[in-house]
Amino acid sequence: MEQTSETASGEPRPGAYALDGRERARLGGRAAEAARRLSGQGIAAVALTWVDVAGITRAKTVPVDRLEQAAAWGVGMSPVFDVFLLDDSIVSGRYIGGPAGDLRLHPVLERLVPMAALPGWAHAPALRYAQDGTPHPLDARALLRRETDRLAARGWSVRAAFEIEWAVSKGGGHAFVPASAGPAYGMARVTELAGYLRDVLHALKETGVSVVQLHPEYAGGQYEVSVMPEDPLGAADTAVLVRETIRAVTVEHGLAASFSPKVDADSVGSGCHVHLSLWRRDGAGEPANAMAGGSGPYGMTGAGESFAAGILHRLPALLAIGAPTVASYLRLIPSHWAGAFACWGLENREAALRFVTGADGERAAAANLEVKCVDAAANPYLLMAALLAAGRDGLGADRRLPEPVGTDPAGLPESERAARGIVPLPASLAAAVAAFEADAALRDALGEAVVDTVATVRRGEIELLDGATPEEIAAATRWRH
Repeated sequence: MEQTSETASGEPRPGAYALDGRERARLGGRAAEAARRLSGQGIAAVALTWVDVAGITRAKTVPVDRLEQAAAWGVGMSPVFDVFLLDDSIVSGRYIGGPAGDLRLHPVLERLVPMAALPGWAHAPALRYAQDGTPHPLDARALLRRETDRLAARGWSVRAAFEIEWAVSKGGGHAFVPASAGPAYGMARVTELAGYLRDVLHALKETGVSVVQLHPEYAGGQYEVSVMPEDPLGAADTAVLVRETIRAVTVEHGLAASFSPKVDADSVGSGCHVHLSLWRRDGAGEPANAMAGGSGPYGMTGAGESFAAGILHRLPALLAIGAPTVASYLRLIPSHWAGAFACWGLENREAALRFVTGADGERAAAANLEVKCVDAAANPYLLMAALLAAGRDGLGADRRLPEPVGTDPAGLPESERAARGIVPLPASLAAAVAAFEADAALRDALGEAVVDTVATVRRGEIELLDGATPEEIAAATRWRH
């Protein structure tokens, strides 16, 4: 892609990300070299993946000796995938829909990696372009790249990571049968699936993922893996790679993995929390974390507070992207550590926005925000782009945080919550979509085509599951993400 530059308003200049002949030649040359290396490692094919608006990772694959052609000229695909629902039925919006049209998938070569869990296969996230080489307006990875560039134009960068929760089933059918049944967070659950978890860790390491920790979670068969923070694009790429690695290892063990927000209506749901910290160079040219070392709440700088306040302010609208399924609202209930209230607090796992300082002595590096009200049905690129846009708007408006909440907000008297401005987050996907469509800042950041298509897909899934019981909703979503 061409070198990015910004206009005076901080917008990427027209054509900043377009493919031209010289760039196509450069990409083809790099891919040819990569293909030779992969062939020497026994790799037969490359999976090119993107995540659709419904949060499902879709793929096209190419033989490794076709990687050069794919990098330079792309692989054809229909734009209609952006309006697939979770059951693969199709709706149409004002901008996307119907059988006509073509896009080109181009592998992101710097993220091309052999998959240890799928011998003979490599993986690369894909960028989607129109045939004329301009980015597709619904390409979520391109949207995220644009948001990181907008922050960079103002001197800011973000470190980010996704915590991924999943549930493991030993059943061979559609039902969920927990593959481990020991106590919540108990060592017994590690012992029950020790070989499986070992292989997950080994495959992630061999694929280049830096794991921080892996542990059993609350519900039966439920686990969580945390990875090292990186730039926002890298964090979203890694989130996809981690999920597909876990899925492959799980299949190899004769088990099934679900990343659904709710595998059973009466179980605790799975989230996919996002960790964010805001950075810029200090006077000495060293990177400095805006979430530490300041005079704001719990050591935040003024900019760190504004960034956090921007996200908090827009959480109801952000849920249309971050909690994107009908099943998400079976998980997003009070007193379940899901963050069902629009509030923030220091290490408060019931707040939608948890502020994490880290241990004494590491706060300058470790302090960050955790967004708890989102789940793995979200497109990680689109979610990250929207979070950065909300934080950037908070910086521009110099927003301030309200008073922190140090307890479960559900336990506070309703009158006290009202006085402190602590409101429940949307309790349904329809309410979240209404907030999203009314949010001018997100509309401006993401564009009309994204807003319309997200709303169209969400309404399609609301209609799809209209009248369904919680059990039916959980069943319909269980194996889709």
